[in-house]
Amino acid sequence: MRRTTLRTVPVLAVAVALISSIGAAAPPGRAPLPPAKTPVAVGYGGAVASVDADASAVGIEVLRKGGNAADAAVATAAALGVTEPYSAGIGGGGFFVHYNARTGAVRTIDGRETAPRSAGPGLFVENGRPIPFEEGQTSGLGVGVPGTPATWAAALDAWGSKPLAKLLRPAERLARGGFTVDATFRAQTEANRARFADFPDTAELFLPGGELPAVGSVFKNPDLARTYRELGREGTRALYRGDIARDIVRTVRNPPVREGATRTVRPGDLTTRDLRAYETIRRAPTKISYRGLDVYGMAPSSSGGTSVGQALNMLERTDLSKATQARYLHRFIEASRIAFADRGRWVGDPAFEDVPVRELLSQRYADSRACLIRDDAVLTSPLTPGDPRRPAACGAGGTAAPTTHEGEHTTHLTVADKWGNVVAYTLTIESTGGSGITVPGRGFLLNNELTDFSFAPANPAVHDPNLPGPGKRPRSSISPTIVLDDGRPRLALGSPGGATIITTVLQTLTGRLDRGLPLVEAIAAPRASQRNQATTELEPALWNSPLRAELERIGHGFRLNPEIGAATGVERLPDGRWVAAAEKVRRGGGSAMVVHPSGTP
Repeated sequence: MRRTTLRTVPVLAVAVALISSIGAAAPPGRAPLPPAKTPVAVGYGGAVASVDADASAVGIEVLRKGGNAADAAVATAAALGVTEPYSAGIGGGGFFVHYNARTGAVRTIDGRETAPRSAGPGLFVENGRPIPFEEGQTSGLGVGVPGTPATWAAALDAWGSKPLAKLLRPAERLARGGFTVDATFRAQTEANRARFADFPDTAELFLPGGELPAVGSVFKNPDLARTYRELGREGTRALYRGDIARDIVRTVRNPPVREGATRTVRPGDLTTRDLRAYETIRRAPTKISYRGLDVYGMAPSSSGGTSVGQALNMLERTDLSKATQARYLHRFIEASRIAFADRGRWVGDPAFEDVPVRELLSQRYADSRACLIRDDAVLTSPLTPGDPRRPAACGAGGTAAPTTHEGEHTTHLTVADKWGNVVAYTLTIESTGGSGITVPGRGFLLNNELTDFSFAPANPAVHDPNLPGPGKRPRSSISPTIVLDDGRPRLALGSPGGATIITTVLQTLTGRLDRGLPLVEAIAAPRASQRNQATTELEPALWNSPLRAELERIGHGFRLNPEIGAATGVERLPDGRWVAAAEKVRRGGGSAMVVHPSGTP
């Protein structure tokens, strides 16, 4: 197989002067100035890319003081729990992918939330029918055992060099001193205003005085600062066995709802035993070869690694570097459609389901499915799955499984250090604002990750691998990805966005590896997302493009989505410098930083 050399394309990038402290000084009575926010940075000594400038600055501070990529990832994640509380935090979970420069190994941590031991397939069924999604979303019923604190402990135990207490201090300072509210934070609060108002502790924190936080004001979270200090002092076991655990269980089992609220808020059945039993899982990553590069991803319980890998395998037979933009998008859309058809049938928690990971990622199976793709016609969704254990040319059978709902406001961070270690880490509390329920006195929102389960099987006659079960992990689309070239990191990336994470990562990878876009431009490129549905989502730049009409002529149907994903990534240049890249516009733009800025790619 030929080895691809990434084409070097000039990038307009200004190396930013980094701020090592959290927030610059401001005149009395004014909000502290946040660190400079730029979507791309280039240089030596390590790199951090996230959606938030305060969080990226925390990661850079750790790298400057001798911490490694795992240390910086944990510290950055803790800071995102302060500044991105509607997307991440210790009330949620995530998936952590790590490259070890000393051994050359890629390893992963599954920190996905788990269902209570009492959960069964009918968790979201009442009187023989699934409850409305909104009633699962905003309830104790949708709350899974958080996995984020345990993920931090597992990552530091395996690869870290600094104690957790030290890594939590910057985020603790940020929570106590506050951060500057931006338009995105205000808009997300406004979108949840009615929900948040029904929970007194949530309203007190995020709607002080019943009002939305003003852009430019300082948002402080002293309860979270105290919780971080407690975790630093006692370790993350405090959340699973101590007072924090009891507070979580009390909140889930008896959600503190405002008197007079008309919302139906169901209690959950989480117990202290469920929290004590929680464990992260060290999983072997998924791995495929693409254009001579090794692509590593997250294995089930996430469907990210299998779906991205299967789609890349299907696309490898097409020279995407020479394809027209219309043919490239057509092939990308169809490969995504097929991968989602197979994901719905085959992927679930491997502790409960027989997931054919090796077969899904085989080139033989990819070829048997790719032959369905034609340049002059469009597949019809919902497409039926194939059988990876018995591949048949252009074969499909069984019953199509629709894509379940997944919350879109996750967050992703990517880190590299001066030794060459790399982390791609995606963490989440599911919906924007998770369950909407804040643990009283603790300063963090609880997840609603269990709504990632199927509420009921699409077809009772066909097995659904994503139904709830006792201690089961719901299927995820989280896709943190690391690409190696001859055993050394080439690039790493990931994105939030629910089920659109898979298509965002796939499109960004092919944009960089095949289309030759600089990483920051591959991230910024207008996106499409097909998830085995009747129509494909398009961002406005594609919706308003002549490409839309060109693709509609061969049968594509589209619907508009204002914004898909919010990716970040890092790339190692041949001269040893790192490129950190984030969004230019989505979610208000991301924040890319390096330790020692130096030139442009």
